[in-house]
Amino acid sequence: MRICFIASEVAPLAKTGGLADVAGALPRYLHEHGHDVRVFMPLYPSIGIAALGAQHVPGVQDVPLQLGAHHYSFSLLQARLPGSAVSVFLVHCPEAFDRPTIYTDAPDEYLRFLVLQRAALESCQRMTFSPDVAHCNDWHTALVPLLLKSVYAWDRLFERTRTVLSIHNIGYQGIFDAGTTYDLGGDVMALLSPTVTASGSINWLREGIRHADRVSTVSPSYAQEICTPLGGHGLDGVLRERAEGVVGILNGVDYSEWNPATDRYLKHRYSERDLTGKAATKRSLLDWLNLPVPATTPLIGIVSRMTSQKGFDLLFDTLPEILSERDCCLVALGSGEARYENFFADLQRRFADRMAFHRGYSDELAHLIEAAADMFLMPSMYEPCGLNQMYSLKYGTPPIVRRTGGLADSVQMWDPATRQGTGIVFNDFDAQGARWAMHTALDLFKDRDAWAQMMRNGMARDFSWDTQGAKYVEMYEAITQSR
Repeated sequence: MRICFIASEVAPLAKTGGLADVAGALPRYLHEHGHDVRVFMPLYPSIGIAALGAQHVPGVQDVPLQLGAHHYSFSLLQARLPGSAVSVFLVHCPEAFDRPTIYTDAPDEYLRFLVLQRAALESCQRMTFSPDVAHCNDWHTALVPLLLKSVYAWDRLFERTRTVLSIHNIGYQGIFDAGTTYDLGGDVMALLSPTVTASGSINWLREGIRHADRVSTVSPSYAQEICTPLGGHGLDGVLRERAEGVVGILNGVDYSEWNPATDRYLKHRYSERDLTGKAATKRSLLDWLNLPVPATTPLIGIVSRMTSQKGFDLLFDTLPEILSERDCCLVALGSGEARYENFFADLQRRFADRMAFHRGYSDELAHLIEAAADMFLMPSMYEPCGLNQMYSLKYGTPPIVRRTGGLADSVQMWDPATRQGTGIVFNDFDAQGARWAMHTALDLFKDRDAWAQMMRNGMARDFSWDTQGAKYVEMYEAITQSR
């Protein structure tokens, strides 16, 4: 199939979250399985085009774009996604994308990503690329289905194109003043939701849900959750109106990057058959962080964006209790809201001999924590998919998670009777549940045979893109065969 894949961020070129990981990995899978996939993304200043060997695309240079009263022009550069043969097309429009950060609070934020969507479709026209599927991701590209039905409805190049909208986090929807609709062009107004007039605003994600041929999200449980008032962030109604529902496909893991047997950051590598390297990595990390505890002391790891979504409110009382009452130590890596950063910094001051906090992000330290920790804490309020829990399973680091979204789909509660299960799972989003889960994990850690079995169970799980990518192909086939 021919697939036009449009995203605001693509790893490793630009990344703020899980969207970039999917946009970097799924096209690789599609290309390796014979599909003609072309990835479109903005050319941000942080992307080094010289290192990529990017080339200007003939016939797609200085293309004018009129968006209402706003005039832009763009040029297209082609490169290979690092580590692959996937074609990535970079939309060069300095007026829209030369900003210090990928996303902004500027008044023209909607125009920036309207440029991306229009530029991707204009480029397909000029390259005479007729996609079977246009796959858009989150609010930044959610208007593509609507644009194909209005602005580009005249072009037979897109006559057989079907659309997929993937929701990576429904909490971000792209809501703008209704007056911005005049910049969309074409016969868009007749197709917009009545809520635009009623509310005085346009919700890009809502319009994408209404007009896409298929809506997907990043885990089966999250697909159910976003169709409820509690998890839908106001869009549950329009999601429930879709007769075929929402397709939930768990994100895959790039095991070429996240595998303790080959991890480039590990001096002591290890595998399910030989775990000695994990113990050696733990000793090295404890020494590096100046934590003077025995190597037998259970080490809890955290690698996360520090936002309310990640459930850190549950830890304000529970973590100090755990560190005071139990024989354990903690290492945390992340950045985000000041109240959470300050909480972990204060914990480090209070428990300097058993707690280390690194504010910010380090790819090397993230890998070392996954490998060295005995257990990994993710008490999320909601989690569309989550990847760290799947990394943890591969690294023999049983996760402690709340039963929500992708965490519920990827971590199985340990059962001492059957010796099945891969981690500790709690249900209710409250401090009592988080406290129970951490105590349960620390108690179970004392049973070395049970803990070793739980580690092996997790390491045997397969969340590779070979498994998950095939489900996207099935979805593409289902919508294109109905043409």
